[in-house]
Amino acid sequence: MTTRLMPLLWGFLLCLLSSVGLAATPDNKLTILTYHEIADKQDALEPAFAVAPTNFVRQMDWLKNNGYHFVSMDDVLADRSGKKPLPEKAVLLTFDDGYRSMYANAFPVLKMFKAPAVVALIGNWLDTNGTVRFEGKPVPRNVMLMWDDVRAMTQSGLVEIANHTYNMHEGILANPQGNMQPAATARRYLPELKRYEDETSYRKRIYADLKRNSDLLRKQTGKAPRIMIWPYGRYNSTSSDVARQLGMPIGMTLDDGANNEQTPLHALRRVLIEGNITLDAFRKELAIREANISDNDRPGKIMHVDLDYIYDPDPAQQEHNLGRLLDRIVAMGVNTVYLQAYADPDGNGAADAVYFPNRHLPMRADLFNRVAWQIRTRTKVKRLYAWMPMLAFELPKTEPAANDKVVTLPNKANHLVMGYPRLSPFSPRARQVIRDIYQDLARSTPFEGLLFHDDVTLSDYEDASPMALKTYKEWGLPTSLEDIRANDDLLGRWTILKINTLDNFAMELADVVRQEQPGLKTARNLYATVALNPRSEVWYSQSLDNSLANYDFTAIMAMPYMENAADPMAFLHEIVDKVKEHPDAMDKVVFELQAIDWRSNKPVPSQEMADTIRTLYGWGVRHVGYYPDNLHRDHPDPAVLKPVLDSKPNAPDIH
Repeated sequence: MTTRLMPLLWGFLLCLLSSVGLAATPDNKLTILTYHEIADKQDALEPAFAVAPTNFVRQMDWLKNNGYHFVSMDDVLADRSGKKPLPEKAVLLTFDDGYRSMYANAFPVLKMFKAPAVVALIGNWLDTNGTVRFEGKPVPRNVMLMWDDVRAMTQSGLVEIANHTYNMHEGILANPQGNMQPAATARRYLPELKRYEDETSYRKRIYADLKRNSDLLRKQTGKAPRIMIWPYGRYNSTSSDVARQLGMPIGMTLDDGANNEQTPLHALRRVLIEGNITLDAFRKELAIREANISDNDRPGKIMHVDLDYIYDPDPAQQEHNLGRLLDRIVAMGVNTVYLQAYADPDGNGAADAVYFPNRHLPMRADLFNRVAWQIRTRTKVKRLYAWMPMLAFELPKTEPAANDKVVTLPNKANHLVMGYPRLSPFSPRARQVIRDIYQDLARSTPFEGLLFHDDVTLSDYEDASPMALKTYKEWGLPTSLEDIRANDDLLGRWTILKINTLDNFAMELADVVRQEQPGLKTARNLYATVALNPRSEVWYSQSLDNSLANYDFTAIMAMPYMENAADPMAFLHEIVDKVKEHPDAMDKVVFELQAIDWRSNKPVPSQEMADTIRTLYGWGVRHVGYYPDNLHRDHPDPAVLKPVLDSKPNAPDIH
C-alpha cells in the first residue's frame, strides 16, 4: 500500500466503521413490586422474604405520599394499546406463592389504599386438604390461601389471579452432580438413562403443568388466568410460547432493569422486596429502577476462569478444584466471572471439545452447568458469562463441516496474527454447526452473558477458502486476495465487509442464545492494537467503533507484556486515551489485564497488578478484569487485589 494513499484510506475506514451509538433507553413507565409473605419473621415460612405487616403499611403509605399511583394490569394493557396512558410513577403490586398472610395482612391494606394487585398461585399447594410440602418439609394446609379467600379477593375487583405453575415451584435434577435447578427452564437429567430429557419431552412437561394449573384456577374462580408469573423469575422462549398458547400472553419475571415501551409483555420486570429492607433502601431500590440502572451498569470486577484448570478425570479431585475456585471467587470479591465453556487442552486457542452436552463436539466432561450453578449459588457473583469461541472449533473428521476452514495465505507483512484453527464464517454448513453448538450451550445452563473469544478475527491474508472467494465475488470484489490487497479502495471495502460479517454472525449467535437466556448481554475480546492503531483494522478485521456499537461490552486485551510494550503504563494510558475519544465508551470497555507473562511463563506479581488496577481506576476506568486465575498457585493473591477492587463502589450513587 502506498504511503500517499494511507491517510485517505484510513479516513474512509474510520468514517464507515463509526456507528451511531445505542439509542437512549426510554424512562421507566411501570414499577412492579414483588412480595411474598406479609408476616412477622417469627411467623413466616421464609423469613428472608417476609415483610412485617407494619413495614408493608409504611411502604404503601410512602408510595402514596411520594407521588406513586397504584395501577392494575388492565391499566397496563390500556397504556400498551394506546387507549389511556399510565400515570406518572405507576406501580403494580404482586404477591407470589399464595401465603394466607397475604389475605390476612395485606388485603385489608390494599382495600384501604385502593391498590390493585396480582396474586400468583401454585396449584399443588392449594389443591390438597392435607399438608403442603414446602421447601422439603410438610406444613399445615391453612398457612396457604384458602379458596374462599381467593374468591373473596377476586370478587373485590382489586385482585387478579396469576398462574405460578402447578408443581414447578421447585428444583429438578439438572446435572449428573446432583444440582437442583428451576423446573421451568432446566432440562431434567435422567440418571437411569445418563442423559437429559429431549426438547419434545421438555415442552410437553411445561405444557402439562401450566395447563393443569390454569384449569384448576378457572374451576375455582370462574376465570382462567391471563398472567404467567415464573418461579424464581426463570423463563425462556419455549416456556413463554407455551404460556401464550394457553392464553397467558403476559409474563412476569425477576429480570433486572426498568419497564418501558420496549419491554415485552411476556417478560415484565419486577423488583423483589426482601424482608429486611428499610424504608430508605426501599426508596433507593425504586430510584435505581426508575433510572434504569441494572447490574450491568455497575463497575465490572471480573475474574476470567479457565475451566481446563478445574477439570480432572478424577471426580473427587475435580470437586476439590471447584471448591478452591469458589473460595477464590469469594476471597477476591469479584462480581463477574467469564467462565470457559469449551476445552482447549493443547492450548492452540481452538475448542477440541466442550464442557456441556451437544450435537457436534466431544464433551470432555459435563461440567459447565455444575460450575456455573455453584458460582451462582455459593458466591456473590452477579454476572456469569459463558466464554466461547465463535469460529475456533476443531470438529471431528466425521462432521461434514470439519474441512470448511479459514484458509490463510502466506503472511508477507509479518504483523502478529493469532492463527487459531477456525471454521470459515462464509460456509453455511459451518455456521449451522456453530449455531447448533450455541443452542445446546444455552439449553444446558443458565448464564447472564456471552464472551466471544479473540478468534473473532480474519487477517488481511484471510479467508481464501472457496466459500469466502464466492462471497467476495458477490460483494463485487476480485476473487484474488492479492488483487484486493493491491488496491487501497478494494482493501478498505473488503475490510469493512469482513468486520460486519464477523460481528453480524456474533449477533446471530447471541439471538440463538437469547431464546433460552432472554436477558443475555454480549462481550467480545478485542486486540489492544486495534484500539491503538487504525491500520490494524485491516490486519485483524476488528474495529473498536463497530465493537462499541454491536456488543454490550468490549474486553480490550490490555496486556503490555504480550504486546512487548517498552513502557507498560504508557501503553495502558494510551489505550485509555483512545477509548475516551469515543463518547460513553468507558461505560462499555473492560480493561483485561494479564496475570502471567507468557514470554517467560512467570506470574505477573500481585502487587504490580493491584497497582495497575488502582492507576486505571484513577484514570477513570470502570471495568477491570484479569486472565488467567490460577487456583492451583493461588495467583493472583486475593489479599492484595481485593482491597483495590473494593475501592471501586459496586452500587450506583443514588441519593
